[in-house]
Amino acid sequence: MTSSIRPARRGARTAVRSRRALAALLATAVLVTGTVAGASADDIDDRRAAAERRQQEVLDNREQLEAELEGTDDALARAVVELQEIEARLPVAQAELAGAEAEVERTQREAELLAQRLEDALGQEAAISQEIQQGATEVADARANIAEMARSAYRGAGDVSSLGIVTGAQSTEEFIEEFAVSSTAARSQSRTLQDLQEAEAVARNREARLQAVRESITDLKTQADENVVEAEAARQAAAERKAEVEDLIVQQQAKKATIEDRKDDALAQIEQNERDQAALQSELQTIIAQQAERDRRAAEEAERRRQEEERRRQEQQQNQGGGGGGGGGGGGAPAPAPAPAPAPPTSSGLGYPTAVPYVTSHYGMRLHPTLGIWRLHAGTDFRAYCGTPLLASASGTVLFARRYGGLGNQVLINHGIMGGESVMSSYNHLSRFAVSSGQRVQKGQVVGYSGNTGTSSACHLHFEVYVNGSTVNPMSRL
Repeated sequence: MTSSIRPARRGARTAVRSRRALAALLATAVLVTGTVAGASADDIDDRRAAAERRQQEVLDNREQLEAELEGTDDALARAVVELQEIEARLPVAQAELAGAEAEVERTQREAELLAQRLEDALGQEAAISQEIQQGATEVADARANIAEMARSAYRGAGDVSSLGIVTGAQSTEEFIEEFAVSSTAARSQSRTLQDLQEAEAVARNREARLQAVRESITDLKTQADENVVEAEAARQAAAERKAEVEDLIVQQQAKKATIEDRKDDALAQIEQNERDQAALQSELQTIIAQQAERDRRAAEEAERRRQEEERRRQEQQQNQGGGGGGGGGGGGAPAPAPAPAPAPPTSSGLGYPTAVPYVTSHYGMRLHPTLGIWRLHAGTDFRAYCGTPLLASASGTVLFARRYGGLGNQVLINHGIMGGESVMSSYNHLSRFAVSSGQRVQKGQVVGYSGNTGTSSACHLHFEVYVNGSTVNPMSRL
């Protein structure tokens, strides 16, 4: 009986060592896989973060791009803005796709690992169950042997006391033989009891191990179920990101084709805008010249009338002097000096045309981002979301409230002579007017509302200042 229990315990210990070695190998595999996957995930995260920063920069610079495209073909301008946003989004979507694909791969690896661990755990469960069954047989055999020994002792068999041996022996040889049998039986009983205790302890340990393995199997099945859900979500995310990337590429090609198709129209529009700008300046200079001519004639007429009045006054004085005998010819009062002409009005400058002035694009030469040509941006652009009230920079008379070429809906105010110069201000791309031509307005009065008319790519105020009929940097007058 003893020889059958001990080999079983040695086999059990060998099986435990083998399972521990396999578990350690699996743990090492998990650690290595996790490290590699982590490094890959970090790289994807870095790429995605960089792409998102670039996308945000593009979005933040949209107003500047729209300002650079102002005055060109509207379809081309929209295509350029949308293309830039598409090309800014594309790397982000690609990084998100890479992340989603990496997540799919991770869930696949996790599924394989969980399956392997579950298979191993089920194998352990079967092995331990077999060991428990075998151990139960061994325990039952040991208990049967002990019961038999107990019955024999009850019948008196094999239970020889030292006194009985001494008193019952007929010779020394008989005494020695009976004592040896008695000692051997006692040792056998002791070993049988010890083996039973060990077998029962091993059985309890196996039951505990079986319970732990079964709990591990339950946990692994739960993890496997959760991994199935994660895998499905990862596959769905990857499919969505892939579809988005493919759609962005299609849009990108379409926008590029639109830009190519509209380049000639855009160049023609720029040329037309430049002609319109030149015509406007020529028109304003003609108006200024006509006003100057009217002012000159009015001044001449005033001077003629003054001289005529002075001549009549002198003749009257002479007539009065002649009626007194001619002796006072040299004693009359001297003629008064002519009154000086009024000085032209002066001003320290113009006021801002919006309540919250925020410049998005300055006056000056700019390079078209698509056509590669330089052109003058003849005003200052202010951020003015659609429908923002626009304010007269100074008092004056509305010269125009009209739609004019690339400027769209335009209000142009003649402020008259300021600091010895003719000054006018122009408010462009309006959505609607608040004044009409010929109307007198006061500084700060609402003249219109911001919009996106003409060759504009977004709602804003394109503000121009004309000095003596030519554009100047509005910021030099504000």
